[in-house]
Amino acid sequence: MMNNKIKWLITLCWFLSIGYTANGQEPVYVTRYQQVGYGTTNILDTYLTQEKFKGNGLSILVSSERKKPSSNWSTLMHSQLNLSTAKDRSGDKSEVEGAFNFLWGRLYRWQMLNGNLHLQAGGMVNAGLGFIYNTANANNPAQARAALQLMPTGIASYTFPLWKHHVLMRYELNLPLVGVTFSPNYGQSYYEIFSLGNYDHNIVPTTFVSAPYFRQHFTVAYPIYRTTMLSLSYLGDYQQLQVNNLKQHVLSHRIMLGIIKDF
Repeated sequence: MMNNKIKWLITLCWFLSIGYTANGQEPVYVTRYQQVGYGTTNILDTYLTQEKFKGNGLSILVSSERKKPSSNWSTLMHSQLNLSTAKDRSGDKSEVEGAFNFLWGRLYRWQMLNGNLHLQAGGMVNAGLGFIYNTANANNPAQARAALQLMPTGIASYTFPLWKHHVLMRYELNLPLVGVTFSPNYGQSYYEIFSLGNYDHNIVPTTFVSAPYFRQHFTVAYPIYRTTMLSLSYLGDYQQLQVNNLKQHVLSHRIMLGIIKDF
């Protein structure tokens, strides 16, 4: 009787260890990225001023990738927060910029070089909200930012041995395709839009020509524990827009430091 109980306990522990639940569902493996970075930001918004602004900013990036062992498909999510301050060439005027972007997508994976090289391709939906505030403007001091965009995405991941551990090199590229954005028209105030209700082509369809938003992320990670890696990366986020006779860009470059953990 005791031997049967021991066998049953060993069997149960084995099933739990490989991740299967009691109802027979396949396990889902999750990789989480938590990174924070600092770097330069370039800002232009001709609705506020024709001047270009340069400064520095902070970015926080939290990501997760979910996949099943039996499938080559994975779900990738990014939550990205950017905050920047910048000054014009004379140093007399300043702007404050902030944005939150949530990206969700599905990617298909190919394995090469005995599993050391992984290539992924698919698409992501990018939903963004933000603002640009000009401290010197008395009239129309702020510009709201809201957009939804479909972005083709490619990822290359390569692992190689170094100092008795496997180092991860990963490159992700998000490209612009089509979307929709909010923008006032040239010379139109927010009072006209929201108080008077005067619509003037404020919800604008976009393409990779009118909204060339590029995002790239290169990461090098080294193991510090069995399921944990320390990462150093470069995040380039180039948000550009040209609609309603207005131009806008927020170009940020960040050096990121973080943790990658497998569950």
